[in-house]
Amino acid sequence: MSWLIQTSLQFRLLVMVLAIALVIVGVRTSDSVPLDVFPEFAPPLVEIQTEAPGIATEDVESLITVPIENAVNGIPFVQTVRSKSVLGLSSVRMIFEAETDLLTARQLVQERLALAARQLPLVARPPVILPPLSSLSRCLKIGLWSETQSQMEMTVLTKWTIRPRLMSVAGVANVAVWGEKEPQLQVVVDPDRLRANNLTLDMILQTVRDATAVGAGGFVDTANQRLAVRHVPAVYTP
Repeated sequence: MSWLIQTSLQFRLLVMVLAIALVIVGVRTSDSVPLDVFPEFAPPLVEIQTEAPGIATEDVESLITVPIENAVNGIPFVQTVRSKSVLGLSSVRMIFEAETDLLTARQLVQERLALAARQLPLVARPPVILPPLSSLSRCLKIGLWSETQSQMEMTVLTKWTIRPRLMSVAGVANVAVWGEKEPQLQVVVDPDRLRANNLTLDMILQTVRDATAVGAGGFVDTANQRLAVRHVPAVYTP
């Protein structure tokens, strides 16, 4: 360290000239350098998630994750492919080269994914490419609780009020919600009553489908207008 100080003092004029030159170069290039609150420092990443409710982890891996991996392998500029299979959910991540354009990478993945979707089992939902995330991933976590409202009421508030307002903020790519309890319709079957009434489980399932199905009611033509007929199912909301 002492030799550096001695050399700087000995050539102090040269050090001052170099320092001034660096300041000038920095000021001139500051207008052309992209600025951001959270600059991207990680390589482009594209993640595919596929839901398969009720499917075991082993089946998720063999029936969903592996076919998607085989489809995305060989995509140009891909460096690493990582996957994770859990109960009812498959996740495949692709890390691209640092200079790859993110929109181009997502387009390449979408083309391969369209072919892989045909090979997935019927129980699996369509694969979804997650929205782009910042290198810092989740920048803010918010916890909600209430002493007067139930978990279902808090879910409705979060889904229809809080989340849309957060998504409308400029720069917000996604708002993920955990711990929600969605309103749902549950049909509890009593085997003894089924046998007593000579009913089968398939008959119950078909009745529930008919009661909750939404269809078109057609039209009614009058002398000067056409009125749409609305079909209201027997069970409209849970």
